[in-house]
Amino acid sequence: RVAVVGAGVSGLAATKGCLDEGLEPTCFEQSQDIGGLWRYTEHIEAGRPSLYPSVISNTSKEMSAFSDFPFPEHFPVFLPNALLLDYLRRFAERFGLRERIRFGTTVVSIRKRPDFGTTGQWSVVTEAGGKQTSEVFDAVMVCSGNFSEPSLPLQCFPGIERFRGQYFHSRQYKHPDVFQGKRVLVVGMGNSGVDIAVEASRVAAKVTISTSRGAWLFSRVFDHGYPWDMILNTRLMSLIKTNLPRPLSWWLVNYKVNKWFNHENYGLQPEKSWLVREPVVNDDLPSYILTGRITIKPGVKEFKDNSVLFHNCPEEEPIDVVVFCTGYNISFPFLEESVVRVENKHASLYKYVFPTHLQKPTLAVLGLIKPQGAIIPVAEMQARWVTRVFKGLCQLPSQSVMEKEVNEKKKNQIQWFGLTFDEVLKTEWLLYLDTLASFIGAKPSVLGLLCTDPWLALTIFFGPCSPYQYRLGGPGRWEGARQAILTQWDRILKPTRTRVPAGSSSSFPSLLIVVGFLLLLAAVIFGF
Repeated sequence: RVAVVGAGVSGLAATKGCLDEGLEPTCFEQSQDIGGLWRYTEHIEAGRPSLYPSVISNTSKEMSAFSDFPFPEHFPVFLPNALLLDYLRRFAERFGLRERIRFGTTVVSIRKRPDFGTTGQWSVVTEAGGKQTSEVFDAVMVCSGNFSEPSLPLQCFPGIERFRGQYFHSRQYKHPDVFQGKRVLVVGMGNSGVDIAVEASRVAAKVTISTSRGAWLFSRVFDHGYPWDMILNTRLMSLIKTNLPRPLSWWLVNYKVNKWFNHENYGLQPEKSWLVREPVVNDDLPSYILTGRITIKPGVKEFKDNSVLFHNCPEEEPIDVVVFCTGYNISFPFLEESVVRVENKHASLYKYVFPTHLQKPTLAVLGLIKPQGAIIPVAEMQARWVTRVFKGLCQLPSQSVMEKEVNEKKKNQIQWFGLTFDEVLKTEWLLYLDTLASFIGAKPSVLGLLCTDPWLALTIFFGPCSPYQYRLGGPGRWEGARQAILTQWDRILKPTRTRVPAGSSSSFPSLLIVVGFLLLLAAVIFGF
């Protein structure tokens, strides 16, 4: 019996993963519906994520799908939150997940049983309708998310206590009418910060974004009009990034992100441009800067009664409203601190999943990661691995080996992503998926396929690393995986080619067929 906490993306992946492996999941969801972050409600609910109605996915549908359940071909390439929720409901219906979910049930506590050292079992106390119930489970999958507890470090902003205007965390934001005719300051330049600034600029008198470190900006529309993640998240690109000398790799990243527009000219260049930072995805910001609707400023130095002073800027900026886009805290109120210890907004977990010190690996945390790509395939792969660990089909390394890797990862992330409040949650998407897939025997063999199915091998290597690749073989093999890979461009073009008949689905030049084998040979030499 496995207890699953939460019925968002990770919880649904966990529940299905359990069913696929013959386990008995019980999913506890405190609200009355599935969807987690992607279920919009007009009112903010305690303990639940909150999103604004205009939210659109930053990753394309082909790269965001569950690996054995493609999005409908008529769905747009990037999903409004309502359609993504519709997809999650279709997924739950298709695999019979709803009957495994107890809605309106809050997890109060999860504690080790007295005989945990031998059984690995947990006592799970839940509350529904004012009544508490205690049950015993053989394992626990924590899928409660990390967008429910806002981080609002007001102590870092001198003078905020005397500011007479309005200020709030981005979690409180729903509609732009609150900014009508106001002078707005957005503190922070993550995806939410830029989205809110763009929306505010359409009704506000003036909008300023304050960022101390800048950011790389991607458009959803990338090279030749294709989705950014289908161009960048390929095995070829991953091979180049991991094998090129670091200075050359940094130069390549700088070149690629500045191809759309010169970040330095727009005040967006990251403070240390040689660090590969988490990109912000927004299609409008450059033109809004160009037309004066949004101004970029350095970090906040001090707030005054009705204005703000920025670092290295002598003049005060009058403002009426401040939106703090300062991220979220990570917490597990139902767990003892000794089980998952959170320090500096980071939980030290092996592969971002398993606590390193438990006598029995029967508790896992899913979705607590910021991959440079879609979260759904990552959560699903975590679930596939975790369920096989629970069954004893996959073994974890020793405690010392796991702790050493966790500490090393903290150090290495600084080189690639810079010092940010949640730096250690960020990881390279494709490499992480491949690592977990290799644990369960689901990583595709490009060289093996080259002998048996060369066109598929070329598509996998040069094309986007869509999640279906991880269903070609191994446990959970899906018969439709090959067809899904070869038709992925059809589903991308279907909702956009609405005026003319769809032509060839391939985005690759015909030269690919000629040079493909030569480049694959180079891949072998590189040790791919």
